[in-house]
Amino acid sequence: MTKVEVRIMAKAYVKFETPKDISAKALEAISVASSTGKVRKGANEATKAIEGGNALLIVMAEDVDPEEVLMHIPTICGQKGVPYCYVATKKELGTAAGLPVPTSAVAIEKAGNAGEMVNSIAEKARALSGVAAASAAHAAQKKEHKPEAKAEEKKEHKPAEHKPEEKKEHKKEPKPKKEKEAKA
Repeated sequence: MTKVEVRIMAKAYVKFETPKDISAKALEAISVASSTGKVRKGANEATKAIEGGNALLIVMAEDVDPEEVLMHIPTICGQKGVPYCYVATKKELGTAAGLPVPTSAVAIEKAGNAGEMVNSIAEKARALSGVAAASAAHAAQKKEHKPEAKAEEKKEHKPAEHKPEEKKEHKKEPKPKKEKEAKA
C-alpha cells in the first residue's frame, strides 16, 4: 500500500499560519479576559468591535464553514489596525470564551487580568499579519486628520447669533359668508 498524504487546504480568510504557542496563549487570554474583562463572541459581534474601534485582539477559528462568515474580518482588521490570529477549531474557541457551543470568532475588548498576555499576543500577531505597518499608518492618519477636520468644521459652521424674531401676527381674513338666496 502506498501512503497517501491528505492535506487540508487553508481557508481563504486564513492569511497566515499562527504558531501553536501563540494560539494556546490566545485561548488562555480569551479565557482570562472573559472572566475579568470583556469579550465579544461570534463573527458579527467581533465585526462590531473592530468597526467600533474597541477590539484589542481578534481570534478566529480556522475550521469555519462557509468561509464567507469570516472572509471580511482580516480585511477590516488590516484597515483599522487591529491585530488578529487564528486557532485550530471553533470548539476550542467557544470553550475558551466560556460558551457551551462553538464560535467562529472572538474579540477581546477589555483584557482585564490578561492585559500583558493580550499585548504580547497582539505584538506577535501584528508581526505575522503585517498589520503593524497598517496600524501605524492608520494611527498616524487618525491623529493628523481629526484635529484638522474639527478645526475646519468649527470655522465653517459658526453658529449664527440668535436674535429673537418679532412675532408677526397673521390675521386671517374672514371668508365671505354665503348668503342664502332669498326666495322670490
